[in-house]
Amino acid sequence: MEIDIAHHVKAIFDPFYKADISNWQAFASRLHERSFKKNEVIKESNTVEKYLNILIQGSVGLFIWNGKHEICLNLLYENDFFADYLSFLKQEKTVLSTIALEDSKVWSISYTDLNALYKSSISSVHIGRIAAETLYAKKQQEQINLLTLTPEERYLQLVSKHPRIIQRTSLKYIASYLGLTPESLSRLRKRVITA
Repeated sequence: MEIDIAHHVKAIFDPFYKADISNWQAFASRLHERSFKKNEVIKESNTVEKYLNILIQGSVGLFIWNGKHEICLNLLYENDFFADYLSFLKQEKTVLSTIALEDSKVWSISYTDLNALYKSSISSVHIGRIAAETLYAKKQQEQINLLTLTPEERYLQLVSKHPRIIQRTSLKYIASYLGLTPESLSRLRKRVITA
């Protein structure tokens, strides 16, 4: 089983960093599987993030409460890395929460185990760096898109990347993630469908 996990993780990382399978076996040996039901909180607001996760099945959202309603900062699907990364790095509380949007399965590595892995080999340090860079690059691209693309372009890009997103994710979360109201998203979807 551990070898299967190692091959799966290697396939996820290969576009960013090609490493020998033995490195992934060491990483996989530190992963443990966690399962969450739809709407189950994975990480509470105002707590410390203890895990860096790989989403194997289902979908997850990262949220922040703005005093009136939740804002969706991130939508994640199979093979995505996720964590409240600021909290994970600093081992401090943040206001972000993480919620399973579908029944979900994740492979998680704890902060303690990841740091022990870093001490075990230089290749493990590269693996950690690639995970961090991947999380950073994805978030920065999302911020650039939010500032430079129209809502319609952002929506089309999201649907192109995740063709079944409408069936899998509540429209209120998609709208929030895109920086729209649910009503604006409904109008945009009608416009795109009839175009």
